[in-house]
Amino acid sequence: MIRLAAAGDLHFGADSRGRLRPALASLRGQADALLLAGDLTQTGEPEQAAALAGELGTCPVPVIAVLGNHDYHAEREGEVRAVLAAAGVTVLEGGSTVMDVDGCRVGVVGAKGFGGGFVGSSGSEFGEPEMKAFVRSAKRAADRVERRLLELEDAVDLRIVVLHYAPVRDTLRGEPPELFPFLGSYHLGEAIDRAGADLVVHGHAHRGTEKGVTPGGVEVRNVAQPVLGAPYQIYRFS
Repeated sequence: MIRLAAAGDLHFGADSRGRLRPALASLRGQADALLLAGDLTQTGEPEQAAALAGELGTCPVPVIAVLGNHDYHAEREGEVRAVLAAAGVTVLEGGSTVMDVDGCRVGVVGAKGFGGGFVGSSGSEFGEPEMKAFVRSAKRAADRVERRLLELEDAVDLRIVVLHYAPVRDTLRGEPPELFPFLGSYHLGEAIDRAGADLVVHGHAHRGTEKGVTPGGVEVRNVAQPVLGAPYQIYRFS
């Protein structure tokens, strides 16, 4: 059995030291890896990432993460990524990594993703340059996820996607509908359905719902800590 712990929206700061360590210690023997779905820091300062890195460096299982919008706020995301990588965290942005778990090859594709909304209430690549750039960013993020999934198709036994932004409406229910365009994009869901995956986890929607599914039937989980009400959730595959 493969056991993947997942969480998002840790919003770590200098005042958060010690908060995560007990939960990480309990992962020993309970999970094979920890997936972090973005918003790792409060405002994207490297000092905040260092506080989190001090906790994650003690994690007994591999940690794979993506950044979220909070991690980009200070425009020092490269430094945030480097601080986490120095602590042994694999930080993905449109990339992938493969783990061997008891003879099973698990491929993880990770990306922040982007907003734009969902069918019937989404932005379109029309009009002002700013709107075109917004929608193109969403499409590029989805395209990268699709390419990485297709590359892994015949190389692994299990394909997992870690995002920050949501790929479906389902896991946003509970959030104000007017915020949906800023919480996720249907382009992500369509890309995942075209390429195929076994599970998608995301964060960002603090008032959303844990469980959802893409139109093509891929299970989606909102693992934002405020939604889970716990440091993480463990998902199992046999």
